[in-house]
Amino acid sequence: MTEEEARKLFAGPCDFLLGVTSIAALPDPGLPEVAFAGRSNVGKSSLLNALTNRKALARTSNTPGRTRELNFFDLGGELRLVDLPGYGYAKASRTDVEGWTGLTLDYLKGRVGLRRVCVLVDSRHGLKPVDAGTMDTLDEAAVPYQIVLTKIDKVKPTAAEGVRKAVAGAIVKRPAAHPDVLLTSSQTGEGMEELRTTLAALTER
Repeated sequence: MTEEEARKLFAGPCDFLLGVTSIAALPDPGLPEVAFAGRSNVGKSSLLNALTNRKALARTSNTPGRTRELNFFDLGGELRLVDLPGYGYAKASRTDVEGWTGLTLDYLKGRVGLRRVCVLVDSRHGLKPVDAGTMDTLDEAAVPYQIVLTKIDKVKPTAAEGVRKAVAGAIVKRPAAHPDVLLTSSQTGEGMEELRTTLAALTER
């Protein structure tokens, strides 16, 4: 799919489908899906909004851990975007956090049609042990994933490139990791066209 075709796809209709709190409530796997995972406060909701050129597709908050469901969005009947609960921090009970974590893991390990997981990493901090744990899970489940560095507007270009190279080196031997590490900024839009094109290609049969 060309960059222009990808732009049109993400500029078209994108509707909230449903929020899921149990595996039994998952929608039928009729479309390819891309899930977005990352530490709480990594900028996941902001990236989803920027990716789809919307201000409030996904709810943003200064309080980490606000996403407490698997939120499904239908992108023009071609692709589903799945906003996963952030990991690493949440102002909630341990029981609730364990529930979201279990639901997320069950989804990631057994979902037919899940084409890729975008693992978002804050470019100011790089990979953390909790990110490595998520990648371990995806590697073991043979679920393809790609690292997307966020908030590159917050660091100097040379620093962002340094983090990209470090992350690329850290994942080179991981079996399910895509080799390309993408740089993005929800504030400036940098990297969004490349991400749209990458994800739109997953709709091709």
